Amino acid sequence: MPTPISERVQKRRDTLRAAGLRPVQIWVPDTRREGFAMECRRQAALVAASDREDSELAGFMDAAIADLDQWK
Repeated sequence: MPTPISERVQKRRDTLRAAGLRPVQIWVPDTRREGFAMECRRQAALVAASDREDSELAGFMDAAIADLDQWK
């Protein structure tokens, strides 16, 4: 007779815990929700406007990328 699903799931969870892992629940925005795309556009516009106003941002980003190149 096959092992019930709940027992197999519990065995898998026990194995993962024994390997030093733990379960984590993550809540993320519902991309299907009405108004989600509009809110994304609104936030992107705010970021773009902020970037345009920050004259030092491009130099900072270039320095950060150059720093990452040294990590190879």
